[in-house]
Amino acid sequence: MELRNDSVSLSISIHSYTRPLVKDRDPRGVNKCLKVTFEDVIAEPPSVRSFNNVWLWSHALFEVSRLWCYLLISILLAVPVSLVAGILFAVLSCLHIWLIMPCMHLFLINMHWVQTVLNSVLNIAITPFFKSMRQCCGSSNVRLLLH
Repeated sequence: MELRNDSVSLSISIHSYTRPLVKDRDPRGVNKCLKVTFEDVIAEPPSVRSFNNVWLWSHALFEVSRLWCYLLISILLAVPVSLVAGILFAVLSCLHIWLIMPCMHLFLINMHWVQTVLNSVLNIAITPFFKSMRQCCGSSNVRLLLH
């Protein structure tokens, strides 16, 4: 029994070293639309069929070419695009933290008088108008006659 436990622990430890660092690289499902398989792109109805070997080779070539093209393109573009995206998000974050939000707070603090004036205009002119409209139209009833 000890030998069995050792072999199990040995196989677990071997698999833990060969596992990728991150299992789920899209945990939030950002790229759900890119989960494309061969059957999503190429589909033969039952009435029209190619030879089985043609179907198998087409399937294999589709998967291999999709994988290798993605790997080659990601080798060429992943690092530069990541660098540009990181710089862009850093600049946008810095602008948001140090420029946009302080300006918005200054604007809101200095616009307190506008809020006071607008509240006065609403209370003097618009609120009485709608109260009188409510009193005029409040006693009317609408009945639907269904035949």
